[in-house]
Amino acid sequence: MRRTAGRRLFVLIAALSLLAVSPPAGAHPEGDHDDTPGEPGSYTSRESTANMHAQGHSEHPAQFFGVPSAERTVSSDIAFWGEYAIHGNYDGFRIVDISAPGNPKLVSHPKCNGDQGDIVVWDDIVVRSWNSPAPAGRFCDGEPVPVGFEGVHVFDISDPADPDLIGAVEFSQAGAAQRGTADGCGSHTQTAVPDLANNRLVIYSNNSSGGGRAVCDTMNIIEVPLDAPSAASHIGYAPLTGGSRGSNNGCHDAGAILGDVNLLACASGHAANVFSIGAPRGGTLENPRFLYAIEESDGQGNAVGDGGRWHSAAFTWDGEVLALGWEPGGGAQARCQESNPDIDKSMFFYDAGTGAKLGQWTLPRAQSETENCTIHNYNMVPLRNGKYVAVGGHYQAGTWAVDFSDPSNPRTIGFSDPSPIEPSNLGGAWSTYWYNNFIYESEIQTGLNVFRLSSPATGGAIKLPHLNPQTQDFSLN
Repeated sequence: MRRTAGRRLFVLIAALSLLAVSPPAGAHPEGDHDDTPGEPGSYTSRESTANMHAQGHSEHPAQFFGVPSAERTVSSDIAFWGEYAIHGNYDGFRIVDISAPGNPKLVSHPKCNGDQGDIVVWDDIVVRSWNSPAPAGRFCDGEPVPVGFEGVHVFDISDPADPDLIGAVEFSQAGAAQRGTADGCGSHTQTAVPDLANNRLVIYSNNSSGGGRAVCDTMNIIEVPLDAPSAASHIGYAPLTGGSRGSNNGCHDAGAILGDVNLLACASGHAANVFSIGAPRGGTLENPRFLYAIEESDGQGNAVGDGGRWHSAAFTWDGEVLALGWEPGGGAQARCQESNPDIDKSMFFYDAGTGAKLGQWTLPRAQSETENCTIHNYNMVPLRNGKYVAVGGHYQAGTWAVDFSDPSNPRTIGFSDPSPIEPSNLGGAWSTYWYNNFIYESEIQTGLNVFRLSSPATGGAIKLPHLNPQTQDFSLN
């Protein structure tokens, strides 16, 4: 296995280049038009702004409801290394060559039959989440998965055409007993933080729901040695603070930023937790220092936590602003209708140093009563000019780009909103991320879609050597 991550990262970041974007003549962000990615039939018709251009499509058809859990293959999250997209799904992950974004090509699809399958990548290593206790008869890369297994699997992708399962870290009761702790929890999502000075990857594994188990009201912390990834191990917990209700139920997702900022934000239950993981505020990667919690209300007297939970967290690249998204109804309900309260369909902005609220963006386009919808997974466009632009996927509300350079007055700069699918089915954009001047959308039922946004707001975006969207490896000051 190649182990050149440290040198490669130094060279690539040292050579970061600027990529300018110019709007096409006549582009008008408030106008709608149909835009269909990929080949005919690969995606439903859409209403889009004129500056959101469909590029390519990598097909992965799947269904969620009406399919036995062992047979679900719906698409989930995405991570990027160089010219590869690692596209997670409920039965493993797909490696997709995106060197030509208009024509992405499937390289391989290692199977791993555990739900959701959140992924992170570092050089030749992919780590995949396994969320719920494994029933009998499940397999990962052809190997039987022990009954009751919860945790993560570690893959070697040095040959992208033939990835190899090389290890696992178990969080289940059996694994917890081996560590001398009382209990364990599954891995719903992951946030990977490189620690190249110590030749390792530190992963914060999020369990989403405590299920009444106090130890699950934490983040599991994993260490993956870069020169021996098969020796990945559990190294600790980061306990969560419950805010005004005195309890919490695990992180659904977490966002981290390194560089001169070193903050970690856990979208946990009703009270998002923010930690310091290094200078200047203290704490370490293994022992995050709790700073504060954030709670919200719906503006109608209902406290945050009534009918929903914090879902995702991301920082601006200068580390000044924290953006949080709220998930009502577990993501399967139609909660972006005109009648729904703003909290169900908003991204909230806070001062990252203090937690003070700065503003919020509310989805301006009402969805129907059949469309599952929430503010789901997003990231920030890396811009040196100090502007703040978020790109996100919101289930059947589709993909949206928002300029919140003034957090108190955010504005939509582009969107691509699919037509409703058949009633009572889960679909739409699970995740949408900006990566190297293109927008990549993980569509639950159809696969990977690629767009290009023409907007002066994203001019001069930095080209990155890789991207785990929940992690910003450096900060811009």
